[in-house]
Amino acid sequence: MTVEAALGVCSIVAAFALALAGMSVLIGQLRCTDAAIEAARLVARGERDRAREVARRIAPDGARVHVTVRGDEITTRVTVRPAGGLLPEQWLTGRAFAVMEPGRATAPASSAEPAVPPEGHNARAVPR
Repeated sequence: MTVEAALGVCSIVAAFALALAGMSVLIGQLRCTDAAIEAARLVARGERDRAREVARRIAPDGARVHVTVRGDEITTRVTVRPAGGLLPEQWLTGRAFAVMEPGRATAPASSAEPAVPPEGHNARAVPR
């Protein structure tokens, strides 16, 4: 094998690894966004406990789910570190906004608290 061939193979492997890392980050970002959207929809329907459960299932492992309810407005945010620490000090974040469904109780304006993240992480639960 010549030096040129060895460098060519190394370049191809490096490009493939970068492509896989990029796809991993993209998929994680999409999962965070999907989890935030579903959590916002469920909270809007009045199902806060179920929203936490569903967001945990959809989001990548280790994700943190934050739900803020102000009047009839709901904001959700799901954050997680990329798999394998691909981007140091960077977080993937998905956000969603919804309005409380008609006939559902609204929370006081100061009810912003993070939901419980997946097991093994410390956080406070969403108020009921």
